[in-house]
Amino acid sequence: KIRTGTGQRIFKMAPIHHHYELKGWPESRIVIRFWIIGILLALFSLTTFKIR
Repeated sequence: KIRTGTGQRIFKMAPIHHHYELKGWPESRIVIRFWIIGILLALFSLTTFKIR
């Protein structure tokens, strides 16, 4: 399957939030988790920026 370029999908659907909707997660949970991940990544980038 590697030669032909076909194989098993990592996510069921793109964009990624639709993948979680297909898994049965409520939309509010998806939004809150993405907000939390975004805030954590922003804080991480600011702390690494301040260190340099």
